Amino acid sequence: MTDNAEIDELLKLQKDINVHFYRYHVLDQPLISDYEYDILIKRLRELEARHPEMVTADSPTQRIGALAADRFQKVTHPAPILSLANAFSNADLTAWYDRIVKLDPKVAKSGYVLEPKIDGLTVVLRYENGILVQGATRGDGEIGEDVTSNVRTIKSIPLKIPVIEGSIQAPELLVVRGEVFILRDDFVKLNQKLEENGEKTYQNPRNTAAGSLRQLDSSLTRTRPLTILIYAIVQSSDPLPETQWDLISYL
Repeated sequence: MTDNAEIDELLKLQKDINVHFYRYHVLDQPLISDYEYDILIKRLRELEARHPEMVTADSPTQRIGALAADRFQKVTHPAPILSLANAFSNADLTAWYDRIVKLDPKVAKSGYVLEPKIDGLTVVLRYENGILVQGATRGDGEIGEDVTSNVRTIKSIPLKIPVIEGSIQAPELLVVRGEVFILRDDFVKLNQKLEENGEKTYQNPRNTAAGSLRQLDSSLTRTRPLTILIYAIVQSSDPLPETQWDLISYL
């Protein structure tokens, strides 16, 4: 492929991916699957690596996450809420391992914790003295949307951190990251109920969860079977656990 042909493909990918990005993260109306989107991003990164002069500030590769919608108040996260990288092959996984070993040789002798990737919407929860005071979407990784009223309707999110007297107490400040999602069985039941009522059904659990959490009317969010998995600490006034396994146990 000639340089001109590659640049034409690069420009088209930048434009097309931005459209898909907006439909997925802002409208919650994707036209392609996550896998197809990831393949497009991977190809764009390859082309931009060969033509760095074509990397623009608005290229999809320069984003961290979704844009915060104008209808919600903005929340600045205490630390960047970074995205996860993809590995499409054993070679990708090996390359990742080689990179982190170079950064810290001790990694070669370390154990690993494998965690499932939940396909939902990332949220950041802020607790002060054990009380939930704010819930926000990930947004672009630095600025998210304040969805506190909607987060409060999710039964699996404690409004107050439960502690046992004489055990570990809640920190003065604790900011955690989690994924809000809908279980497949609950999604099927939701669609069955909507169909019985003559209402529009949903296409998939991920976008239903995202759309439900970003409703302006929290009473509608309350009717959706949302749940959450908390898996990371963003900020804490107390010392953090030393290992990932200890962190998961702590959470």
